[in-house]
Amino acid sequence: MAHVINDDCTSCGACSGECPVDCISAGEGKYIIDAETCIDCGACVDVCPMDAISKAD
Repeated sequence: MAHVINDDCTSCGACSGECPVDCISAGEGKYIIDAETCIDCGACVDVCPMDAISKAD
């Protein structure tokens, strides 16, 4: 299951640099994760200073 980024995201970009499959990109007001590409590794979760990333429901 992919991860998602919630509205607490401040667009700092920390998560994007950690993603091994490049599935995180800048969106409108926050970063977004491409669910089709996400391999559920959790690397982005560990580096997010805002705790804005979690598993999708």
